[in-house]
Amino acid sequence: MIKKLVIALASFVAIVITLGAVKAAQIKEMMSAPHVMPTTSVTTFTAQEVQWKPSIKAIGTLAPVEGITLSADADGTIVEIAADSGTAVKAGDLLVRLDTSVEKAQLTAAGARAALARMQADRAKDLLSKNSLSQAEADTASAQLDQALADVAALKAQIAKKEVRAPFGGRVGIRQVNVGQFVGRGAPLMPLQKLDSVFVNFNIPQRQLPDLHLGQNVSVAVDAFPGRAFVATVTAINAEVDAATRNISVQATMANPEEVLRSGMFVRVEVELPTAQKLVAVPATAIAYASYGNSVFVVEKMKAEDGAEYLGARQQFVKLGQTRGDLVAILDGVKAGEEIASSGVFKLRNSLPVQVNNSALPASSANPNPDNT
Repeated sequence: MIKKLVIALASFVAIVITLGAVKAAQIKEMMSAPHVMPTTSVTTFTAQEVQWKPSIKAIGTLAPVEGITLSADADGTIVEIAADSGTAVKAGDLLVRLDTSVEKAQLTAAGARAALARMQADRAKDLLSKNSLSQAEADTASAQLDQALADVAALKAQIAKKEVRAPFGGRVGIRQVNVGQFVGRGAPLMPLQKLDSVFVNFNIPQRQLPDLHLGQNVSVAVDAFPGRAFVATVTAINAEVDAATRNISVQATMANPEEVLRSGMFVRVEVELPTAQKLVAVPATAIAYASYGNSVFVVEKMKAEDGAEYLGARQQFVKLGQTRGDLVAILDGVKAGEEIASSGVFKLRNSLPVQVNNSALPASSANPNPDNT
C-alpha cells in the first residue's frame, strides 16, 4: 500500500515538473520574440485652411411689431361679433358691439333737448339785438345750449366705447367671448396682431456689444421650418445692460409677408460679423474630448525602437474654436495639410500603429443638409 502511494506521488511530481518546464520554455520564447503592437483601423481627413466669418449665436423669441389683446372699455352685453377668429381686418373695422339700446334712447332725448336749447338761444340772440332781452338772459340761453350739446357728445362717446374697433390692420386671434355674454370693463375680448413683419428679440453678452450695430443682418432659424432661412435686420439695441445677467437686449425686424411666423415662436439667431478669419478645420468626429484637454491624433510616419518605419498616431492637444456643421475650427495645435484621424479616436493612444481605411468617411461639411425623413 505504501509502495503504491509513493509511486503515485512520484508520478504527480514528475508531471508537475514537466508542465513547469514546458511553460517556462514558452515564456522564454515569448520574451525572446520581438513585441509587435496591434494595428488599429482609422479614417483620415486632411486638415483644411478655411475662411470663416465669426458669428454671434443666441436664442430668441418672435414678437409682433403691433400686437394687443382688445378689451371692453365699458360694461355691457355683447350683441354682435363682427370679426371671427382668424379674420384679417383693417384699421377702424368693427370687431365687437355691446348693447347700446339705453344709450341710444338717451341720445334721442338729449338731441331733442339740444334742438330746443338751440331755438331758445337763437331767439334770445334776436331779442337781445332788439334790446328786448337782457344780456344775462341771453347768456343763460347760450349756456343751456352748450350744456345740451355736451350731453349729446357724452352719450355719443359712451356709445363709441361699446363699439370695439381695430386700432390697426392685422389678424384677429381666437376670440374669448360669445354673443349674449355680459362683460365688464377691461375684460379681454380677442387678440389682434399685425403679422406682415415681426420682431426678433434676443440677448447677447456685453463683451460682444462692440461687434453689433444697427442695420446688421441676422440669420434666423425656426424649428417649425427646418432648412428654411429667414433674414432679419438689427433695428434696436437696448440702452442698458441687464445688471443680473450682464447681457444686453437686441431687437431685429423681419419681414413676414406670408404670415407663417407667429408671435412667441422660439428661434435660433446668428449674427455674422464682417471680418473673415483664417482657420484650420477638422471634422467633429476627430476631436477626443477630455477634462484635462481636447486633442486630435495626427497620422504620420514613425520609427520603432528597432529603427523600422511604421504609420502611427501622434496625440496633439488643440485649442478649439467655433463649430459649423460637421466641422470644428482649430485655433492652435494643427497645421493645414496634416492628416488627422477622423474616426476611431477613442481607441487610439500615442504612437499606436494605425491602418488607414477611407472607404467609409464620416460627414465633414460646414453646411450639412441631413435627411430627417
